Amino acid sequence: MPTASTPALADVTASDQTLRRFLHGLPGVDPVGLEARAAALGTRSIKTTAKAYAIDLAISMIDLTTLEGADTPGKVRALAAKALRPDPTDRDTPATAAVCVYPDMVATAKETLGGADVKVASVATAFPAGRASREVKLADVRDAVAAGADEIDMVIDRGAFLAGKYLKVYDEIRAVREACGTARLKVIFETGELSTYDNIRRASWIGMLAGADFIKTSTGKVAVNATPANTLLMLEAVRDFREQTGVQIGVKPAGGIRTTKDAIKFLVLVNETVGTDWLDNHWFRFGASSLLNDLLMQRQKLATGRYSGPDYVTVD
Repeated sequence: MPTASTPALADVTASDQTLRRFLHGLPGVDPVGLEARAAALGTRSIKTTAKAYAIDLAISMIDLTTLEGADTPGKVRALAAKALRPDPTDRDTPATAAVCVYPDMVATAKETLGGADVKVASVATAFPAGRASREVKLADVRDAVAAGADEIDMVIDRGAFLAGKYLKVYDEIRAVREACGTARLKVIFETGELSTYDNIRRASWIGMLAGADFIKTSTGKVAVNATPANTLLMLEAVRDFREQTGVQIGVKPAGGIRTTKDAIKFLVLVNETVGTDWLDNHWFRFGASSLLNDLLMQRQKLATGRYSGPDYVTVD
């Protein structure tokens, strides 16, 4: 579990003033350079054997997600069963990393998964808007953990962040971290609402300083979600944080990643920016629902030489 303050950064969160000074002292982001590097890495070609490896790796990194008002116990059970055995015709297909559901569906997912090594993740803290009192948010987290959640995906208070109330955001993440107990914490920034790359970098550092196990791009509920550029920026942040503190933090892009080609681009970003230490589902995840189906179809095509089509996989 990350620590709130390492010796190198012990005084950063002592007050609003010291945290602001630190965050605004971070190097400014060159938007043109960032986007150009992300685009260039996205053009890398992947050979057949490497593609097969990348597809299996991507499957193993998925947080298979359903976050709809119409979710039912039956839908969640079916999703959990799919996470355990994504392709019932091929037992070599890896399971996904986790199933991500609302807190009231955690117990259903946990029961379906049994003792399997597929985590149950739950969104909390008044997801997706985060517009609730801290007491309500913490109760949301405690309910999910009590129901058996292995991981909590929280949203930051974007209104507080954009108003410059950085210590308030930090303190809330710390409180959620404590409420999580042994559950891992993913902190969602909703990068599409943060307006600038500089803000995304600052939010990343707040999350890491406050004890996040993962930093996550988005909820998937707004127009702009995960992009190669904002994910690259967050990967650079976790790399720099580990260099300064020795603490490794995971990254989770979420929303809008739908195809195998998309997923491989993100894996290339990981490999080229932070290296193989992060090429594992303990440190990198995809927040996705439709991505798995495309990965399964591409996997079948590599195995048989034929493209099976959308009726080969279940529709979630």
